[in-house]
Amino acid sequence: MSTKEAPLSPPLPRPSRRLPVRTAIVFYGVLFGAAWLWRGAVRGLPLWRSEPGGSIDWVRDPLIGAIAAALVIALSAVLTARTAMGRALAEALGAALGPLRVRDCAVLALVSGLGEEAVFRGALQPEVGLLWASLLFAAAHFVPRRGLRVWSVFALGAGLLLGALYAATGNLVAPVVAHASINAVNLRKLSREYGGS
Repeated sequence: MSTKEAPLSPPLPRPSRRLPVRTAIVFYGVLFGAAWLWRGAVRGLPLWRSEPGGSIDWVRDPLIGAIAAALVIALSAVLTARTAMGRALAEALGAALGPLRVRDCAVLALVSGLGEEAVFRGALQPEVGLLWASLLFAAAHFVPRRGLRVWSVFALGAGLLLGALYAATGNLVAPVVAHASINAVNLRKLSREYGGS
């Protein structure tokens, strides 16, 4: 009989973040498909443009979206750094996200930007107007958990901005660029700073 201690069992593998990313791709794909079916098949209107004859300016519209994203990202950073409410929200969101790879953040940002903008701006806003679409967007981001409730207030402001971009440009390009950019930067920051190792 050996006097050596029995080896410790190997550490459990870290939970994979691939399943949530794959689930998000499917979820947002379904949202995008539903919006496209509603706008195109049921209403007979284009999803990407608010008016059938509207156009997309491939320089102006992405640039407007990027500028709006930069403003929201800067505001978010200031609120996180200078307010207890912002810090608590960042900590709660980061803990819920956990550690994410850069690629996962980029994929989540892209699919959420496309899926949510297709539904809330492309399909809903032309039907119910800017205010109601923004309120529904905020309601979709409501989490009944302490520390995360204020997220819906931030989402209301973001929804109003994204809806204003849609109304001003007449298409989804600026809102999608803004939404995806905001999510890409903030997901990475939240995951890296508050998501754990």
